[in-house]
Amino acid sequence: MKLYNKIDRKILKEAIAKSDEQRVTLSFYSYYQLGNPSFFRDYLFLKYDALQVYGRVYIANEGVNSQISVPNENWAAFVDVMREITFLAEARMNIAIEDDGKSFYKLKIKLRTKIVADGLDDNSFDVTNAGNHVNAEQFNKITSNEDAIIVDMRNHYESEVGHFKDAIKPDVDTFRDALPLVIEQLKNEKDKPIVMYCTGGIRCEKASAWLKHNGFNKVYQLDGGIIEYARQAKEQGLENKFIGKNFVFDERLGERITDEVIAVCHQCGNVCDSHTNCKNEACHLLFIQCENCAEKHDGCCSKECANIFKLPEEEQRELRKGVKTKRNIFKKGRSKVLKFKK
Repeated sequence: MKLYNKIDRKILKEAIAKSDEQRVTLSFYSYYQLGNPSFFRDYLFLKYDALQVYGRVYIANEGVNSQISVPNENWAAFVDVMREITFLAEARMNIAIEDDGKSFYKLKIKLRTKIVADGLDDNSFDVTNAGNHVNAEQFNKITSNEDAIIVDMRNHYESEVGHFKDAIKPDVDTFRDALPLVIEQLKNEKDKPIVMYCTGGIRCEKASAWLKHNGFNKVYQLDGGIIEYARQAKEQGLENKFIGKNFVFDERLGERITDEVIAVCHQCGNVCDSHTNCKNEACHLLFIQCENCAEKHDGCCSKECANIFKLPEEEQRELRKGVKTKRNIFKKGRSKVLKFKK
């Protein structure tokens, strides 16, 4: 028996949009050697599905990476499930900063080669020799040192809408691309404090170990990532060194950390940090679009896509036949042909 969602996603999205159910959005990860990922995948699906958990979970031999939402009324039962699984019992649960309860609309649990695609050969270095974990207070103290180097281990479209002050922000599309670039960029700074951060901490686990393997002597990683940092800074009354919005990989596409808006609409250049996906399903480009441009272009990234989007659904489906659709990485913000940059 195949365990997966069988209801059309449009129906599910409409249902969650209309629902007033209170849900908790969270993420967690755990590096742990799984002997039978396929068996664990089905086991977890049955447990989560029974609790109406929605979201995206990746399972591999090296562990679990999860971004999910849980109904408030099932929270206690969900915690019990986590406690029953030895290697998840102590996993940090990063609770969303901003949450409308509509971050996910179905449950997807997939098997992967790795829980984060990093392009590294784990047999070539000690993946457990990660950098020193620091909390928000320690992060602020270390980064106040003028010799400290802050490194954003996320992708360009994440750092474009929000990042820590004075951070190095690799101009990359993927985490895999960031690793060699950071090593090269910092090759002459191996004795300086290197402080890494990402959304929830998972990317820094591997990245910090990789830097140490490459001869960096003082490597730190922000424990719990941006999500936990923002929570601790608020609760403890600390200076918040993060500016802007934290990009997240769910229907929200971001949660506001501070009031600053540091990005611009990719169509008109006005101040904006709201991500969207092109309404043309054959394109589905991820980009930043203000309300005026969304209305002007029917939520599309270009005139061509807007014209397609206006066609009857059947004609759109015909045009999509044989076309592999996915959430494309936007490059509009880096394009030299944007009108507002001239």
